[in-house]
Amino acid sequence: MWFGGGAFRASTSTGSGLITSATAFVRHFSRKRAENLRKINPKVSFPEANSIARDLYDVVKQHGPLTISNTWVQAKDSGLSGLNSKTHMKIMLKWMRGRKMLKLFPNQVGSTKKFLLCSLPEDPEVTEFRTSSAVKVQNRKPSVKRKKQKK
Repeated sequence: MWFGGGAFRASTSTGSGLITSATAFVRHFSRKRAENLRKINPKVSFPEANSIARDLYDVVKQHGPLTISNTWVQAKDSGLSGLNSKTHMKIMLKWMRGRKMLKLFPNQVGSTKKFLLCSLPEDPEVTEFRTSSAVKVQNRKPSVKRKKQKK
C-alpha cells in the first residue's frame, strides 16, 4: 500500500525510518472513536436514575476509590434499591461518568491495570491514594565504582 508509508520513509544510517505525516495520518484515522457517554440510556426513568446515581455516588464517596466489583459488593451491602443487576450498575456508572459525577482512573498493578472509580478528582483521599500507589521508577542504576569509592 502506498499509504502505509513504505515509499515515504526517510532512511537513517541505522536503517530504521522516521514516521512521516502520511503514517501519522493513517494511525490517527484508524483509531476507534471514543464512546459518547452522555447518550447512555440508564434503562429506568430519569427521577429513578437520579436517585440511584445519588446512592451510588454516596457509596463511592464513602468507601473511597473502588473497582467495579467492589462497588457492586458495597452497593449490595448498603441495601441500594433500584439496581437490577451488576450489568445495570455498570450502565448507571457509565451514565454517571458522562454526567461528570464520577471519574475512572487506571492504577498500574504489575503488568496489568486496575480501573478505579472515585467521586471527585479533587478529593484528598484520591490524590493520596494515587501518589501512594505510584511506582517509583529508578532512572539509573548505581554504578559499582561509586559504591567502591564510598567505602
